[in-house]
Amino acid sequence: MPPGISSSDFYYILPELVLTGGALLVLVADVVIGGRVSLASNRRPVPRALPLAWVTLLAIGATAVSLLPFGSTRVEVAHGLLAVDQFALFFKIVFLMAAAITVLMSVPYLHVEAATSPGEYYFLILCATLGMMIMAGGIDLITIFIGLETMAIAFYILAGFIKPSQRSNEAAVKYFLLGAFSLGILLYGMSLMYGLSGTTNLRQMATLFVGQERDPRLVLAVILVVAGVGFKIAAVPFHMWAPDVYEGAPTPITAFLSVGSKAASFAMLIRIFLEGLPAMSADWRLLFEAVAIVTMTVGNVAALTQSNVKRMLAYSSIAHAGYLLIGVVAGTSRGVTAMMIYLFVYSFMQLGAFAIIVLLRRQDVIGDELKDLSGLHVRNPFAAFAMLVFMLSLGGIPPTAGFMGKFWLFGAAIESGYYWLAVIGVLNSAVSLYYYVRIVVFMYVKKETAGSEPTIGPALSLALGVAVLATLGLGVYPRLLFEIADASARTLGVAGLTAVIR
Repeated sequence: MPPGISSSDFYYILPELVLTGGALLVLVADVVIGGRVSLASNRRPVPRALPLAWVTLLAIGATAVSLLPFGSTRVEVAHGLLAVDQFALFFKIVFLMAAAITVLMSVPYLHVEAATSPGEYYFLILCATLGMMIMAGGIDLITIFIGLETMAIAFYILAGFIKPSQRSNEAAVKYFLLGAFSLGILLYGMSLMYGLSGTTNLRQMATLFVGQERDPRLVLAVILVVAGVGFKIAAVPFHMWAPDVYEGAPTPITAFLSVGSKAASFAMLIRIFLEGLPAMSADWRLLFEAVAIVTMTVGNVAALTQSNVKRMLAYSSIAHAGYLLIGVVAGTSRGVTAMMIYLFVYSFMQLGAFAIIVLLRRQDVIGDELKDLSGLHVRNPFAAFAMLVFMLSLGGIPPTAGFMGKFWLFGAAIESGYYWLAVIGVLNSAVSLYYYVRIVVFMYVKKETAGSEPTIGPALSLALGVAVLATLGLGVYPRLLFEIADASARTLGVAGLTAVIR
């Protein structure tokens, strides 16, 4: 055993170890199942996506079970490299839930895209999830960087996974080049933070930076880190990659990227700024306030003119990043709680919306244009109803979960004195209703289009059912979620929230 590492450290990272083992199991299962299929040369090959999906879901389920012993734990592991607390636990549940729904969505998608290798595909989804879990628990710049790169590299490959598709290849190249550029900016900011404090531990930085608020080098570090994190959450003006990548990547991966990567990046943002840089709160709150306003406005205005549903949801995702930044700007426990609640409910409605696009993808139809939704209420009434629920929730209409999420976010802004920020958020939500209702109009008013009928298989039915129930259920009874998120937000370490409030 390496010096300074105890057996208890391995106990506290049990969920990450289980997920790593599950990812390796998927690769082994892919080889075994592939070998059996190749031996059956006189028979029609059995699709490998479904059995491998069950293996992947088994790995995700085992990881979720391994989280149970840490429900009330609050410790630092490996000399302060990783925190095991309720804040990290909350986000890990979000990541695992998003990964499970993505796997279910992928079964029919991979059946159509027969040229892909499902074993590698599911393996990379689990690798991306592993990186997210490390990011959520990271309280050291080195740990955060390792988690970020684990997630990013997996997504670079997944974005270009449909090799025959030119759009998929283009998405992967753009995402990789811009991601590498933004990473350099982020690392430059982190290196300045390390140079000025002499440590990479965020909780130690919080005390060491007290009294250095006016140091121009630290101000530069804050600006660079805001820019680097801004790319990961697709905030304006660092959003230029999102529409092209969302459109070109495989649809389930687009869904996972828009939910999992965004949630992990916001967890990283909270760790860095509220736990590591509370002394600089005046500077970064001002920056994030400006970014939030511009991001909400640009995202919603750009979405108004889109005819491709994936690009429309990409700009919608950019706008939602602006809403989420309101909780960061508030900087209070309620603000962080509201941000966590919104991320949780946003995951269901966003994944559900992309699941409908997966449903529309058939051999003769790509399914990501507005016209492909025409007459959906006649062709598949349940799918049309589900999409209606998701659009209303994304627009913030009661009694959906999206309304409750925005209610808490705007309430946190008002409580902290950011009245204009809340007003701008409400106005932007009103603007967004135009393009969300536009989708509903195509489903319920426009005439049917030609092409094969969309059918929902068992896996996609389960994914849609969970998303619809969660979107409606959390809108009607959100109290339990609020209590869990509030308790999780209060486990943030050291001076974090207290210093920001003062």
